Amino acid sequence: MTDTVPEATASDEASPPAKDEQQGSALWREIKGLLWVLLAVLAFHSFVAKPFYIPSESMMPGLLTGDRLVVTKYPYGWSWVSPSFHVLPHWQGRLLGRMPQRGDIVIVTPPGTTQDYIKRVIGLPGDNVRMEDGQLFINNQPVKRQWVAPTIVPIDANSPCGSTQDPKLYDYRVRGADGKIYCRVPTVRETMPNGRQYNTVDLGPTTEDNFGPVTIPADHVWLMGDNRDDSADSRVPESDGGLGGPVPWENLGGRAEFITFSLDGTSVWWNPLTWLPAFRHGRAGTSLRQN
Repeated sequence: MTDTVPEATASDEASPPAKDEQQGSALWREIKGLLWVLLAVLAFHSFVAKPFYIPSESMMPGLLTGDRLVVTKYPYGWSWVSPSFHVLPHWQGRLLGRMPQRGDIVIVTPPGTTQDYIKRVIGLPGDNVRMEDGQLFINNQPVKRQWVAPTIVPIDANSPCGSTQDPKLYDYRVRGADGKIYCRVPTVRETMPNGRQYNTVDLGPTTEDNFGPVTIPADHVWLMGDNRDDSADSRVPESDGGLGGPVPWENLGGRAEFITFSLDGTSVWWNPLTWLPAFRHGRAGTSLRQN
């Protein structure tokens, strides 16, 4: 009797490739699942709501550098600036468009750029706006201004209250009862013709305290920062980093809703131990809208 070795069958030879094929299919399913999740996040970010970081002091005293906001995309309809990263070509108009209201805080992409600013809606199509010595006029009616108690802002890395090189706010530093240094910001409350109120910063005469009169064209808005002495807005030429006058409404990216949280500038992303101490207390959940 002789020993025989069974010959390999075709099915045996095909087994390893089948196993590799299954592993490849499983990997592809995982990749497709991640891609669908990524697309869903981008769609929500582009057309429903997105986070926004306040990078400057142009909206003081209400918004501070380091505040994180939620911005909704749908209140004014959608335009070429709605998608994340502004990947679409420019076109005029909006899909299901609706004009903002005076007093809304909006995200805007300045003409000719892809960056985002945050400003307040002051003038609507057909309005005549001007400013004389810091007094705002809408349709020849002075906007009510009232000096209120100064805004007290704790000094930190994100809100240094000016410096010796940039003295706009430096002279407003005061020492509190707790021995700490604070920024005591002169504050004026404005009341829009529709009754909306908000606080502005007034540090004295500046070149932006006078402009106009300007009539707002159709499908445009006039935007200004609440920090009237340090805001690159509709009063400031595009060559100086401003909005250069009335802004087309399709350049509005959304409406600011509320502050999610705020950081003082001392945290570093790679060190979780710095995250909690950097949180500013009392700012999370602050609404940025008025009924």
